[in-house]
Amino acid sequence: MINRVLIRSKVLQLVYSYCLNNNKSLENLEKELDYSLAKAYDLYNYLLLLMPAVTRYARKKIELGKRKLKPTPEEIEPNTKFINNRFIEQLENNLQLQDFVKNQKKSWENSPEIIKSLFELISSSDVYKEYMASEDNSYEADRELWRKIYKTIICNNNNLNSYLEEQSLYWNDDKDIVDTFVLKTIKRFTKETLPAEKVILPQFKDEDDRKYAMSLLGRSIVNMDYYRELIANNVKNWNIERVAFMDVVIMQIALAEILSFPSIPVSVSLNEYVDLAKIYSTPKSGSFVNGTLEGIVNQLKNDGILTKI
Repeated sequence: MINRVLIRSKVLQLVYSYCLNNNKSLENLEKELDYSLAKAYDLYNYLLLLMPAVTRYARKKIELGKRKLKPTPEEIEPNTKFINNRFIEQLENNLQLQDFVKNQKKSWENSPEIIKSLFELISSSDVYKEYMASEDNSYEADRELWRKIYKTIICNNNNLNSYLEEQSLYWNDDKDIVDTFVLKTIKRFTKETLPAEKVILPQFKDEDDRKYAMSLLGRSIVNMDYYRELIANNVKNWNIERVAFMDVVIMQIALAEILSFPSIPVSVSLNEYVDLAKIYSTPKSGSFVNGTLEGIVNQLKNDGILTKI
């Protein structure tokens, strides 16, 4: 699940903190990076569990309605299509998610207000109403309902985002990226008989991504002086002390990637770190970082130091 976009963001946060305080060893930084990436994967599992939690709330609501002294006709014979969703049933029976709840002691049972507010938003939405009124009882319709709900209601829910930030400081910047993987996972549920264990994404696609994370962090710090010298020599009409500190750190990590990972095209690295500059630094940082890095890359090519395409 953890991709290189998320890894770059995590490495940037750690290197920025290290450059400001310089109070942690590389070994401790590597442990913190490993823990931070694990927390991002926890968030992925936690958000997958959110959908069954909302469904269980809906089931309880129906049961309470039936037990009223004077239930309405709708409460006596409720539409159970939502609570019998087969995609949700797959998530509820997923062994990986069950293990996550058991091992991490993490579930939504202690967050009734969040679940209640989400169900109220969902049940008042056009997506929900169309699904409940439709005669399409296919598995695909069950899955598609939750893809739409997640994309339109859960992804940009400010109350949910605030709640998650309170649960873990590591989740402050993770949810937007993790949301994309939850949506990707929902799409991977192609049929009712598919074992969910084959659909839930692993923490890393392969061991290379974990090695990339640790290597990028280590080289960004160990070779910091060299990268800073390259930046200082290529900042036109600027003293490096006057450049936004975040821009310097971003270019420092970008150079570590460009010079250390021959399999990653230079254009990919440039685009990724320009995007980070737009997110984490000033409005003008994207173009500044792009222009400076291009100048450094050209210099390194002319000097025969950088030979990859």
